[in-house]
Amino acid sequence: MKPLSLDRTNALCGILFIALGLFFAAQSLSLELGTTFRMGPGYFPLVLALFLTGLGLVILFQATRTQSEPIEPLAWRGMLFILAAPIVFGLTVRGLGFVPSLFIAAFIASFASQRMKLVGAIILSIAITLFSVAVFSYALGLPFERFGPWLRF
Repeated sequence: MKPLSLDRTNALCGILFIALGLFFAAQSLSLELGTTFRMGPGYFPLVLALFLTGLGLVILFQATRTQSEPIEPLAWRGMLFILAAPIVFGLTVRGLGFVPSLFIAAFIASFASQRMKLVGAIILSIAITLFSVAVFSYALGLPFERFGPWLRF
């Protein structure tokens, strides 16, 4: 009989999905579920939580079928910049408006890569800002201020 080999990365991911799915399933049971045709506020979160739990079980099962690779160190730089970008956006969007806040957030997030240079980050931030303004403001017509009260003189 072959010894059980476990891919630790996938097993950890599967266990995390299962734990989160069970947690949110338990939380959704405190809400009214309703029926399939008349869904209550807890129905959809329960379905998503069960889907997440099932996905975690599949990942955990697959972890027993592959050979383990060493877990690499965490990319702290990437996590720092990617997590900081939406926080800065959320804190500045009401005061600065959509355009400057999005530019700043994209600029911050672009430095998650060690290969990003200053000029590349500026060009990428401008492109993301222009694309987002074109889509969300003009194409979809979402009602938000492009430039906020902090920039009015």
